[in-house]
Amino acid sequence: MQRTLAQTARVLGVKRKDLISLMQQAGLLNSQNLPANPMRDKFYLTTKHGQWYHPQLGLQYSESTRVSQSGINWLADKLGLERPPVPQERRRVA
Repeated sequence: MQRTLAQTARVLGVKRKDLISLMQQAGLLNSQNLPANPMRDKFYLTTKHGQWYHPQLGLQYSESTRVSQSGINWLADKLGLERPPVPQERRRVA
């Protein structure tokens, strides 16, 4: 499961702007809020590429950072935040 930075901030108990600021200070995000070291952090931070068509401007492109499930605890450790509680398993085991 990949989370946006806003969703990740909610899980970690901080605001989105604060999370981005902390990640930039730690050198995890560049000035465009994309992973600063995509090869090193590829298991935790990824870039989602999107595109859409605008009637006047034509094809538009976007990029945004996504955080993997294993990246939540990694990010909390890197930024000195408290790790979120582990959700209880909802699947039934036969």
